Amino acid sequence: MFRMWAKIFKDTHLLKDTVICNDNADTHTHKVFQALDEICHEFDLGKPIWLDATIAEFKRYDRARFTQDNFIESIDFDYLEIHVIEED
Repeated sequence: MFRMWAKIFKDTHLLKDTVICNDNADTHTHKVFQALDEICHEFDLGKPIWLDATIAEFKRYDRARFTQDNFIESIDFDYLEIHVIEED
């Protein structure tokens, strides 16, 4: 099972969080993008842009932070953090 935890922070406080589960036989990359789509839908956000620094952080730690620089529209929080917490 693949599980991704998403959290929205503002002023060092956790505002929202959710866990997305995926049992599909897709690749790791497809599972990450599918989970991020579900997260954005649940939090009513536009999809963030994967900048080079975001990709490097995710490859190294299985965790990434999306700040205002990653979104086209304005956001009312400091950052969205995603973290892979379980992988098959």
